Amino acid sequence: MKTATRRVLIGPVLLLLAALLAMVTVAAPGAHAAGGLDEAAAALRKGPVYVDPRASGQFSATEADALAKKIKDSGRPVFVAVLPRTSDYQPSTLLRDLRTKVGISGVYAVEFGDGFNAGADPRVMSRTAVQNLVGAVKRSQYPTVSARLNSFVDTAATEAHGHAPASWGGTGSGGGIDTGTVVGLGALIVIGGGGAYAIARRNRRKRAEEERAALEDLRIVVDEDITAFGEELDRLDFNPAEPGADDAMRADYSRALDAYEDAKSAMAAAEHPGDVQAVTKELEEGRFALAALAARREGRPLPERRLPCFFDPRHGPSVTDATWAPPGGAERTVPVCAADKSRLDDGREPLARTVRTPQGDRPYWDAGPSYAPWAGGYFGGGLLPGLLIGTTLGHLMMTGPAYGADLGGHQGAEGGEVTGADFDPGDFGGGFGGGGDFGGGGDGGFGGGDF
Repeated sequence: MKTATRRVLIGPVLLLLAALLAMVTVAAPGAHAAGGLDEAAAALRKGPVYVDPRASGQFSATEADALAKKIKDSGRPVFVAVLPRTSDYQPSTLLRDLRTKVGISGVYAVEFGDGFNAGADPRVMSRTAVQNLVGAVKRSQYPTVSARLNSFVDTAATEAHGHAPASWGGTGSGGGIDTGTVVGLGALIVIGGGGAYAIARRNRRKRAEEERAALEDLRIVVDEDITAFGEELDRLDFNPAEPGADDAMRADYSRALDAYEDAKSAMAAAEHPGDVQAVTKELEEGRFALAALAARREGRPLPERRLPCFFDPRHGPSVTDATWAPPGGAERTVPVCAADKSRLDDGREPLARTVRTPQGDRPYWDAGPSYAPWAGGYFGGGLLPGLLIGTTLGHLMMTGPAYGADLGGHQGAEGGEVTGADFDPGDFGGGFGGGGDFGGGGDGGFGGGDF
């Protein structure tokens, strides 16, 4: 019986001793990192800044400590790594691999050789915001690594959502840890493991509830759009077998019918707000097919492939661009249908698509973040933020992730949450597209994502 009791106790004791030994090793003064991705990830789990020893000439220990304190004081999940361009780090997947190995959602900035880039989880900072920030930092042509990184952190720490990881501890930086503290911390590790798991579960449940509520708000709007398109099909006086009908007309008609059915199926299968983007994309395709069919039947030139009317996509494809400004906002050029163009020319308000909000019916661009994927399906994620500058939805898309993670996919983890490798690399928005790599992919509009 005593032997059995000892066996039961030995396991937890050994685990605790292993944790204490690891902490003593990490805390020991004078410990030096050997460099490499695993070492960088391990360091960033314990603090916001890591400098590979081989890159210490670019960014001194004093500069690193000051930057780490700035990030910790902000309380935001901003990670910074200064790395040499060596075979230890693969340029094409560096940001994604670093995020995977650290396993905590946040904003990741990397100074890699003489190149700089950043990426972020969508709930922490939107892809557009990361691209804008990286572009602004690079175009500023700071003379030193310290100036570049501090500039990035000053803005990122203000705009990032979420909280600093619990594993970073306090704001102090410093020397060794006495034995009593180590024992106490070791006990906290054992006790806190269950608490951290419970908090993570609660956060996931909260996000799931928020997504369900957002999807139900969207369902009302999208069902109205699907119904309106179905009524257009019902009113269409076209028979594929009628005299004068040709294969091109029948193809347009078939595309419109397929879009209607595909939109209904996609909405029925939607589980997250971001899934709605596929629905409205189908409706946009279907309405353009109807516009092409009408032109063929009337002997008119085929319509130019344009975005839908900005004010209400149910108006169909736009016919021209017009200058418009939201109340209190700057003027911008938006695609409009003929009817809304006429109203604007006469000094009248356009017929805006309104949605229900707790404050009453509002134009969709003045509603909450739930409507980003709805609008993204109609207008395309890349163009939409520019159209919406100065509006409520535009602000949310530029400074924080809207539902759907940049108009598609899931909402993602809250900043500072431990996720391990469980994140979508396609949603990990980098400053130059393509997942925020240092090679390959697009350039994010800033001219050359490769270094």
